[in-house]
Amino acid sequence: MVNRSDVYLADLTPRSGSEQTGRRPVVVISNNGFNQTLNWKSLIVIPVSSSGSQAQRGLTAVLLPKGSGGLTKDSVALCHQITTVDRSKLLQFFGHLSDKIIKELEEGIKAAIDIE
Repeated sequence: MVNRSDVYLADLTPRSGSEQTGRRPVVVISNNGFNQTLNWKSLIVIPVSSSGSQAQRGLTAVLLPKGSGGLTKDSVALCHQITTVDRSKLLQFFGHLSDKIIKELEEGIKAAIDIE
């Protein structure tokens, strides 16, 4: 069962332009009401990058220290790239993020879409 705060390896192809693409970690951020309804095929996720340049993106780039959510290196959740994927794109479960980090992701999303 997929849950909010889960970190998965996902296949984000095809994509275009400056969208994050390829096989990379994602954080599931959608509501568990959707996540736990098996015939609801879409999940809302935040792509994750290990690129140092992505960490410079400001409030919409949330640092994920090595070990958090099962990540093997320091990474950045790109809240300005929040997207929807089909469940079939999730390839491997890594772990869960702490409530503290999820709160930081929520703040990153708010900054990205200018809501309070």
